[in-house]
Amino acid sequence: MARILSIDYGKKRTGIAVTDPLQIIAGGLATVSTSELFDWLKAYLAKESVERIIIGEPRQPNGQPSENLQRVQQFVNRWRKAVPEMPIEYFDERFTSVLAHQAMLEGGLKKKARQDKALVDEISATIILEDYLRSKK
Repeated sequence: MARILSIDYGKKRTGIAVTDPLQIIAGGLATVSTSELFDWLKAYLAKESVERIIIGEPRQPNGQPSENLQRVQQFVNRWRKAVPEMPIEYFDERFTSVLAHQAMLEGGLKKKARQDKALVDEISATIILEDYLRSKK
């Protein structure tokens, strides 16, 4: 089996998580500058076997699109044109940042670590991937 990769796409930074090859466990992989995301993904896919990409679909709590949705859609459209053989699909990412902060608190991280936005993005990508895996069971 191949891995599944997830993306928590942000205006400046993007969190990335990936499953193990058996698609059982999701773990944080990296946080990259959004401007470098496309090339970073292509390089990662050249060395790792990935079945599909899951990208967080940013919505407000009431289900309406958030301000970041347009940027996410532009990235997805660009990806689908450039790499049509690699499926990319949306998955609801509502509340992932809140859950990431909660996980950091429960994990006992100090305040300075909890303020690390890159870590929050990576944990958010992991939560998106965990939720996606649960939804497929």
